[in-house]
Amino acid sequence: MTYDDQDFLRRYPLIDRVLIGSADIQRRVKEIGNEITRDYQGHFPVLVCILKGSFVFLADLTRCLGIEHEVDFMSVSSYEGSTHSTGVVKIEKDLKTNITGRDVIIVEDIIDTGLTINYLCELLETRSPRSLRVCALLDKVPARTKEAVIHYRGFEIPKEFVIGYGLDYEEKYRHLPFIGIMKD
Repeated sequence: MTYDDQDFLRRYPLIDRVLIGSADIQRRVKEIGNEITRDYQGHFPVLVCILKGSFVFLADLTRCLGIEHEVDFMSVSSYEGSTHSTGVVKIEKDLKTNITGRDVIIVEDIIDTGLTINYLCELLETRSPRSLRVCALLDKVPARTKEAVIHYRGFEIPKEFVIGYGLDYEEKYRHLPFIGIMKD
């Protein structure tokens, strides 16, 4: 599906600008889907979507995969209504799938400080998956306080608060087809 990013900008005056356009996102998601398809040929991985922000990315990504796969969801919190991570990770919804002996791909919307993804990797490693990889649409390297290993990366972004394509501000703007930056 194609979108008119400029039309969304006109409708939402609190958005300053588009950081990554919808066409670039769709192109990159397709490339990541091809990479995962190649790497997991003959396997049946579990994609673990980290809610809420990753649901749009996951929906598009699953349609780009050329392999059978399973999807499950986790919900974690580290922002609590703020625009900055608190650094404290709380599991709000855990997996239903037993991942022991399975290939697992964590699907994240954004990696910023690295604290949440490291916590999730450590937690899921205790469940003895066959393999564990991270797929992130956005990598905010300048915000990193703890190293994070990302196997499938969409885009590296500056240290700015971003919205759209699943990412929100106070539960708004998740529906935007692009990654945008709000006005100060």
